[in-house]
Amino acid sequence: MSGIAESLTEVRERIRATCTRVGRDPAEVTLVAVSKTVGADAIREAWAAGARVFGENHVAELEAKARALADLEGIEWHLIGHLQRNKVKALVHAELVHSVDSVRLVEALATRTRPGGQRVLVQVSLAGEEQKSGAPSGEVAGILDSTARTGGLVRAEGLMTMPPLTASLEDARPIFRRLRALRDELGGPEKLPHLSMGMSHDFEAAIEEGATLVRVGTAIFGARPVG
Repeated sequence: MSGIAESLTEVRERIRATCTRVGRDPAEVTLVAVSKTVGADAIREAWAAGARVFGENHVAELEAKARALADLEGIEWHLIGHLQRNKVKALVHAELVHSVDSVRLVEALATRTRPGGQRVLVQVSLAGEEQKSGAPSGEVAGILDSTARTGGLVRAEGLMTMPPLTASLEDARPIFRRLRALRDELGGPEKLPHLSMGMSHDFEAAIEEGATLVRVGTAIFGARPVG
């Protein structure tokens, strides 16, 4: 078993154990293997070990990898990084965009013709970091309404958030709880089934607070080079 396969097994076991501890079905939680800056060979290893959903930060990198790895059956790509409106037309292979944060971005996505429409999550800024992407919580309802007006071209399926990378679990957990509470205020899991929250250092806490998508990179592929 490769190091990547071993790491995936460990992460899956941690997901299973956390779900069991809080009375959730592990099938409710999708592992998004964050493959930004990771080479095609490492992604193939992860796929061979059972990973199917991969997350990328940049449109160009996602599209290049999707083309290079098109032979991998069942592989699914998510865009988890900020999406600029001028990059929308270049985005072809993303099954789910986690980072919609404005009505104008929804309108740009609606100009594309994608079979079944573009699935999206609304990224919410809950930590007060001005430099981070994400809509203020007070704007989320309007963004969701704008997706409804696209006639299915853009389909909102939930919310996403990112605590500060330096946040401790004690600081991150209230942010996860606030995202879940906001989702419940806006229609609950029946209307917005997905909560994308939690990364390598805090995904267990996120699962405890209701995450359905956890974005895990370092714990699978190892630390990325700095710079």
